[in-house]
Amino acid sequence: MLDRYYDTARTEVLPFLPARVTRLLDVGCGAGATTRAVAARHAVTWKGGIEYVDAVAAQAEPHFDRLWRGDAQAAALEAEIAPGSLDLVLCLDVLEHMADPWTMVKRLSALLAPGGRLIVSVPNIRHWKFIWRLLMKGDFRYRDAGLLDRTHLRFFVKETAAELATVGGLTLVGVHSVQRFRFPDARWLLMGLSFGRLETLLAKQWLVVAERKS
Repeated sequence: MLDRYYDTARTEVLPFLPARVTRLLDVGCGAGATTRAVAARHAVTWKGGIEYVDAVAAQAEPHFDRLWRGDAQAAALEAEIAPGSLDLVLCLDVLEHMADPWTMVKRLSALLAPGGRLIVSVPNIRHWKFIWRLLMKGDFRYRDAGLLDRTHLRFFVKETAAELATVGGLTLVGVHSVQRFRFPDARWLLMGLSFGRLETLLAKQWLVVAERKS
């Protein structure tokens, strides 16, 4: 049985999809749950995916027209995907695992058609729990999961997450907290009292949307 981590649809991206999605690439696609959620809303004619974990890739393969296995940075995407031919590229919790995510984003950006979107999610290193543990306990220990996942190679705050998503010449559409705070959550109250200024400390992950303008 697959770990739920690999087979959970990231439905928070759905409100930020472009108006049309016919061709998409899901980088770090897991078992393909998010791609299936997108395809349920749009007339997708071609689905590409990249998955590092071989056992997960085997589960994903039936749901994609083309699946690359292994390191996304080593995938010869340009040999099979024409420049300016994709409507959507998803990079959800994957770029922070790469040694050079900036070059990867430049490559992916070139594959987007006018009006196409790149949607990125990365952890927020400015989250208050990390800052508290670092300042009060001197704790910078890597863990098996979470913000200090031992496989994370790069770290981002809101501003640098936006810079990453636009390094390939795309236009920034918006940066949002992946987690939406609702009443009676205390974070909802803190957001209101601070007029949103505390979001940079409360957000665990940033969802960044960038677009190829015509």
